[in-house]
Amino acid sequence: MSNTQQHQSAAAQQNRARYRETIKVTLIGSVIDLLLGVAKILVGYMAHSQALIADGIHSLSDLGTDAIVLYAAKHSHQEADEEHPYGHGRIETLATVGLGISLIAVSIGISIDAIDRLFHPEELWLPGMWALVVAFISIIAKEAIYHYTMRAAKKFRSNMLEANAWHSRSDAISSVIVVIGVAGSMAGLNYLDAIAAVGVALMIAKIGWDLAWHSLRELIDTGLEPEKLAQIRKSILDVDGVKTLHILRTRLMGGDALVDVHIQVEPQLSVSEGHQISETVRHSLMKEYDEVSDVMVHIDPEDDELYAPNAGLPLREELLAKLDSAWSEIDESSQIDDITLHYLEGKIDVELLLPLAVIAHDPAKGEELSRRFNQVADSLSEISQIKLHYH
Repeated sequence: MSNTQQHQSAAAQQNRARYRETIKVTLIGSVIDLLLGVAKILVGYMAHSQALIADGIHSLSDLGTDAIVLYAAKHSHQEADEEHPYGHGRIETLATVGLGISLIAVSIGISIDAIDRLFHPEELWLPGMWALVVAFISIIAKEAIYHYTMRAAKKFRSNMLEANAWHSRSDAISSVIVVIGVAGSMAGLNYLDAIAAVGVALMIAKIGWDLAWHSLRELIDTGLEPEKLAQIRKSILDVDGVKTLHILRTRLMGGDALVDVHIQVEPQLSVSEGHQISETVRHSLMKEYDEVSDVMVHIDPEDDELYAPNAGLPLREELLAKLDSAWSEIDESSQIDDITLHYLEGKIDVELLLPLAVIAHDPAKGEELSRRFNQVADSLSEISQIKLHYH
């Protein structure tokens, strides 16, 4: 099995493991979100705590996001196909955008209701002790889910799972705010419960915005952060045979990163050696950086970042037709065994391979042949020089 096939097999196994863990973590979180959400809303009404009801809605919104995660996990881990050659990772990205927008909408509704109650003191509620008990339970449960989900997110480099983990922690933090609001209201500061509800709503909105903005940046092909790019650049330059590099680009695809780079090698290398260097760059990056799932390496014999010096030069068939005509009066041209072309600095270097027998009996003939062939080069603007080799 080739290195590429081994990497593809390992990637497929990783995707399957990532999918199974995502489903497991999310289902466990969903059950807890459902129980907590219902408990908070029911106890919030019975204990007269608007903040706890808002927190319950927050928990149920977590349940909604869990459903989005489950859907996205199912479809985003599908293998690449003809219509989606880069895979389906952007489904996860779109799901995260939808998740962020829904959270912002929920926060607006909670804020409007809480602010309305602040301006109508007769509608303010006085929370009871059970509101505190449920809020404390929520803090413990949601913090535990945060750590459980975050471990899986870090292990499988899943932005979506990491977002869901922070969703759980935001619920734990909002429950802390609820505790403060409820305790303050029980102490006689009735308005603190409504203010706490607004605080919870603002927190929900902030998380929703962060999730949506990060994923929108991914949808417009935002690359890796500068620090990571610098590390990747150094790793490429450390590969034997790479002289320098340019046009290093990256883009995110779900939890993965795609890399596109132009590397410059010695211009006289064979095609196979240049290919070997490019494959070494590709495999070393995917091995060293977990987030890098694929690398496209372009081999350059010279720096063409700012302009293409060889644009417009003729390809082999057209050039050889001109050369055959130009050196037709050189008898030895009929004995040429091989022709190598080097496109460099806007010109073409031509290397000719001739039998050693051509000059075996007259070593000085080599210099004469070189002079005559290079007269041909002078007559063609595309040619910089013609070198002769014998075998």
